[in-house]
Amino acid sequence: GMGGSHEFIIPAETPWLCDSTVHRLFAAVLDAGEELYFVGGCVRNAVLGAPVAVIDLSTSALPETTMAIVKAAGFKPVPTGIDHGTITAVRDGQPFEITTFRKDVETDGRRAVVAFSKNLREDALRRDFTMNALYADQTGRVIDPTGGLPDARAGRIRFIENPHDRIREDHLRILRFFRFSAWYGNADLGFDADVLAAIADLSDGVLDLSKERVGQEMLKLLVAPNPVPAVAAMSQIGVLSKILPGADPQFLGPLVHLEEQSGTQPAPLRRLAALGGMDARENLRLSKSQAANLDALTTGQGAGLTDKGLGHVYGAETGWSILLLLGAVMSVPVDPHRRAEVAAGATLKFPIRASDLPDHLEGRQIGDTLKKLKADWLASDLNADKSDLLG
Repeated sequence: GMGGSHEFIIPAETPWLCDSTVHRLFAAVLDAGEELYFVGGCVRNAVLGAPVAVIDLSTSALPETTMAIVKAAGFKPVPTGIDHGTITAVRDGQPFEITTFRKDVETDGRRAVVAFSKNLREDALRRDFTMNALYADQTGRVIDPTGGLPDARAGRIRFIENPHDRIREDHLRILRFFRFSAWYGNADLGFDADVLAAIADLSDGVLDLSKERVGQEMLKLLVAPNPVPAVAAMSQIGVLSKILPGADPQFLGPLVHLEEQSGTQPAPLRRLAALGGMDARENLRLSKSQAANLDALTTGQGAGLTDKGLGHVYGAETGWSILLLLGAVMSVPVDPHRRAEVAAGATLKFPIRASDLPDHLEGRQIGDTLKKLKADWLASDLNADKSDLLG
């Protein structure tokens, strides 16, 4: 049960706990004779002292009942995932996701068939990790059916009960394990050998996942402050090469080190560029703009441009990322002053227009001449002016 040492009460002054809209929601559900709890990420992050973005709730009420209760209390009910027991209650533009207690019935590794439950403990047992199976009542008292409190505090990412069973229910949990390890894991604990063995056994399961889901998980993992240990473990047990063939983690560590040294915020695509690999656009279903950014980060490393030239061609952000990637690949430090050079290049305009060219040029010649002059200008480190170039 809940021993004294594992008691945890979320501080009463926590903004979402003392929110009047939240109070109104709890009052309505509890007055109707049903149970309502905070669940998952908001409770976990409150325990860890991390910021809370969304509020998820869990209730004994069936979805239709929840819809009726919240509507009567002045919320707009939206049946966002009603087949899975999830509705969203909206008031003053604030959404609250409320899901009926569930228990698993059967699964095929992708879609769980759910049955509703009246029991919080059954609901907890079908979640992925112990630290995600934390609940809290309206007073902020944490309810911990699976031992997630000590795990959260220690930075232990532990599957609930049997890792094989949990992974078979949804193979995305393989990638979630590494993402949560990167964000919330204690790097000094290393990775549990039994868990890695279970993941290795079932790692072919990632091949059946939708590429969108795989891509989203990977980018969330890569934007963690230090994704290096998680990515190294993924590589060692063969998961990385299944989701991104040819990816190599060797330059990721040096890149993260250079980012830290220069005070550069993590950017998932910069880190993805450090991994390399085959056709990330397709394998991770990147958006058009993400794919274009990744392409620039890759081609920019071989473009042979000066710092100002990188800024002009690729923009200040991408240009600086390219310098960090080059530093990581060649394992040389990157002078932070170069960031200002890149930024300066991004603001400079090419001094020649088509109207500056001699009149006898036409059609294709105009484009070719502009291209050549642009190359000369970049080669001058963007110093040559109009008369130098047309001289």
